Amino acid sequence: MRALSLLIGATASLLAVGSALAGPVTLKTNPVDEDGRVTLGDLFDGAGSAANVVVASRAGPSVVFDAGQLQAAALRSGLQWDNPRNLGRVVVRAGLASPVAASASPGAPAAARPGATAEVLTYARNIATGDIIQPEDVVWTTVQAHLATAGGPRDAEQAIGLSAKRPLRAGAAVASRDLASPQVIARNDMIEVAYEVGGVRLTVTGRATRAAAIGEPVSVLNTTSSKTIDAIATGPGRAIAGPAAQSARALAARANALIASR
Repeated sequence: MRALSLLIGATASLLAVGSALAGPVTLKTNPVDEDGRVTLGDLFDGAGSAANVVVASRAGPSVVFDAGQLQAAALRSGLQWDNPRNLGRVVVRAGLASPVAASASPGAPAAARPGATAEVLTYARNIATGDIIQPEDVVWTTVQAHLATAGGPRDAEQAIGLSAKRPLRAGAAVASRDLASPQVIARNDMIEVAYEVGGVRLTVTGRATRAAAIGEPVSVLNTTSSKTIDAIATGPGRAIAGPAAQSARALAARANALIASR
């Protein structure tokens, strides 16, 4: 038993030493790669001897990393990235010298060239209604140009974090019409509704009568007075009513429009 304790202690010490010896690096502001092989040098300044370590392959215009997984991959190669901005994901795009970037430059439409192909964002697995799209759920796939979906996302980041409005099959092209902002309130959730006017803020707790995403209307039943409050969802378990509600709804609408136009 004492030998086992010593072994565990030694292993923990080695891990601590390895972490302490990891060299600090800084994430590049706009990481790009030129050849489809994403390396630690493409991602970080100060990668040193680990700069050529390949951490992913990029088949389309971009590849998206979960920040936690990227942090672990860096540490395995002796690099310490503290993620000071608390990023959730990191996007690496094709550099100007990349064939994918060149094919995306202005010119004759791909569909006008016989035998032309296009890079299309597709689902890597079957997606159920309500699933939140994660970085590993989408991949770039080469298809005949005439099969490419018009108006599909130009960047994987446009789809990640959104919710599926219906079941989606693996291999299907990602289309904006199939995705929406994720719901933050479920039917029958107990939520706090704030009413703000003239610098005065009042709150009441009630039961949501429907599900809603941020910026969507939600009716809330005040369980004390049995009256229904018309509000706008602002986050998990939160909504706002009164004059500020319309401002919140308009802000969410502008944000969604900006995402759709990217």
